[in-house]
Formats: sequence, structure tokens, C-alpha cells
Amino acid sequence: MGKIDITKQADLAGSYDAVVCGGGPAGFIAAIAAARSGARTALIDRYGFLGGMATAGIVAPLSVFTYNGEKVIGGIPWEFCERLRDMGGALIEEPLGNVAFEPELYKLCCQRMALEAGVDLYLHSYLSGCKVSGGRIDAAFIENKNGTEAIEGRIFIDCTGDADLAFAAGVPMQGDEGRPLQPLSTYFILSGVDTSTPRMRQAMHHNRQGVNCQCEEIRAELLARREEWGVPEFGGPWFCTTLQPGVVTVNMTRTAADATSNRDYTRAECELREQVFTMAKALKEHFPEFRDSFVSAVAVQAGIRETRRIAGAHTITGEEYVSAFRYPDSISRGAHPIDIHVAGGPAQNVTFLKTPAYVPYRALYAPGFPNLLVAGRCISADKTAFASLRVQASCMGTGQAAGVAASLALAGGDVSGIDTGKLQDKLRNLGTVI
Repeated sequence: MGKIDITKQADLAGSYDAVVCGGGPAGFIAAIAAARSGARTALIDRYGFLGGMATAGIVAPLSVFTYNGEKVIGGIPWEFCERLRDMGGALIEEPLGNVAFEPELYKLCCQRMALEAGVDLYLHSYLSGCKVSGGRIDAAFIENKNGTEAIEGRIFIDCTGDADLAFAAGVPMQGDEGRPLQPLSTYFILSGVDTSTPRMRQAMHHNRQGVNCQCEEIRAELLARREEWGVPEFGGPWFCTTLQPGVVTVNMTRTAADATSNRDYTRAECELREQVFTMAKALKEHFPEFRDSFVSAVAVQAGIRETRRIAGAHTITGEEYVSAFRYPDSISRGAHPIDIHVAGGPAQNVTFLKTPAYVPYRALYAPGFPNLLVAGRCISADKTAFASLRVQASCMGTGQAAGVAASLALAGGDVSGIDTGKLQDKLRNLGTVI
């Protein structure tokens, strides 16, 4: 294919201490943490609402906040969960602290918290690149109805999930380790479900530690009758309450794809949308709880389990993660099982942790890029550790650490030069478990 040269100027939309790219679970928490720590903060997201995979992807529940009877992720993320619960938008399931939620109230709650903290929101804005000088990012470029705009920042935090800002800046990425990416899944919501049966009451509440909460009875019958019923490859199924009577989220579609490739991602989205209605039809026709059900919502985008991860100052290994190695610069934790969905077929490899794992600050930045932090799915971890850390509670934890670290890095201008002991103290004061 040929190339077309483009030359244009970008209007300067604003200059900030901290610029957070991506408003998902990691991003909106990072922005709140940075703003509350005294940094003038901007938050960029391509949608007209915050929440990312939780709201655009309807990925539920948020997991895992509690393990072995002890809090694992605290501070602003837990404050958010409690506030959402008090709004009538969350059910905190014990003993794991998994959080089922109502997506529309989730959007409202994180919006309120970000605006109350003084965060400037740039919604409906697609990150399209950045200006880099000697490894330092000077500005992020966004596209919106105003045209191309630039947002200057002293510290940038990449919470895009796909490491889009870091990739544009030239940060080295992790290799594939010889294994394909985990598959995509498009969540959907079914209404008209009989949620009163014992099978559904158990399936839609994720409150059993050490148990894969997929609906085993329905899974077994779908696998046995898959060819007869015309059911494509699927995972789970996992159902989750939305707190509304007769309404559940459904996680069962899947296809292998690289979500950083526009053509592959487009193909996958089309395939998954077909799967949604095929799966909904199979449930409706063959399982009594779904006899009167109908698709009332489909996720705005497919749920992405795995794409790019930076090659950071330290890469968290599976061995470190499973052994709960405690780093001197630990800034967050993780307790979700190591959950590797196989790219082809219905298989899923799950390893439950004995003890919650730790995340070092050095996994949040890359050498040679002094004013860039990452949080959420972008962090520096191998495939095994990442298969646990990719979930939303863990992403919120690293987002919180990145936001506080950004405020500390303002003085010296280098994220690698901050006093990690001071960072840990500030995180503990917020209620972080490290």
C-alpha cells in the first residue's frame, strides 16, 4: 500500500501537570488520585462516558477486592465501590469482594468522582499520537469534533489498555512468549430471565473463593449438544446480576483476534455480534430460565483480554506472582486467579492463588521515558502474571499508584527518580494495601 503525506497543525487545548489517557478502571482512578494529590489533571477518553471495559464492555463483576478474608485492593477503588453501592448501583459479594454493578450508575459514579476531584474531562476524544523529544512526551494528540488538538503535560499516564500512548512514543513492548493472545469476548445483557431458580441464583453471584463461577450445568449441556444446536466456540458461560430483577450480563462469546489491528478487530467485532444472538437463541430455546429472555443490550465494544504490555524497568514474572514475592517498591496487589483463556476452543486454564500477589512500582514505567507511567493492562508483566493482573480491581490498584506517583514526579520530572518510600506512605494513607 502507498503512503499519503499529511501536514496539519493542532490547536493547544490545555496544559496540565498530569494527563491520563484512557478513562477505564485504571484511568479514572489514576486521574482522581492525581488530582486529589494536587496535580492539575486531564483525562482523555474516546467515549462520552467513563468506565471503559466495565461500562463500554459490560465486563462484570469487578474482581477481586478481598481474599482470604482480607482486603487486597483498597483506597480510592474501594471508595468508588462503596459509593456506587450507596447509589444503588453495586452489590459487594462476600467473601471475595467481587462487585456486581449496574452499568449506567457506574458511569455516573465515576464521572461524579472525577469532576469532584477537579479533573478536566476530554470525552469523545480519540488519542491519535504524541510529540516526543528525547524520550519525553511533550503533548498528546487527540481527534474530536474540534479537529486535531494537543494536550501538553508534565507527566503522562497511559491507561488505554492497549498501551496506545506508550506505543506511539516508542516504548519497547513485551514479546508474545510463543503463545497467541487470549481471545476477545463481547458481553451482552439478557432481560426477561427467571433469576429465581437455584441454578441462576448460584450462577449470577460470584462469591465462592477458589471456584470458577461459570454455570457448569449449562456449560455441560451446551458442549454436549453444540453441533446439534449450532453453537459456536464459547467460554463459560458466566452470568452476573445487574441488580435489576430478571436481568443478567452474559459472558460466553469468544474469538481469537489482535485488537491492535484495525482489520482483525473489525472482523472480530462482526463475528462476535453474530455470536451474541446465536447464543441468546440457544439459551432461550433450550434452558427454562431463559424461555422469556431477550437481548436488551450488547457491549459497545468487544472485551479485550490481552494486547500490548510495556517492557518496563521490571517485568513481573509468573514465578514471582504465584509465590507472592514482596518487592521493596510494592505499590499494589492482585488476587484474581491466573486465568488464561485459550485462543481456539472452549478451554480455560485457571490457577488459584494461595496468597495475594504484589506489584512493584518499576512495572509502571520503562527506562528512557522519564515522564510516562502506565497502569492497568499496559503494565510490565509476563503472560502468566498478566493473566491475573488484567482484571479490573487490579487495574484500579495500579491506576491509583500511578496517579499518586505522577504527583510526586512533578518536582524532579522523572518518574523513575521518585522516593518510593514516600509513594508507599501516601498510598497507605489512602487505604491501599501494599
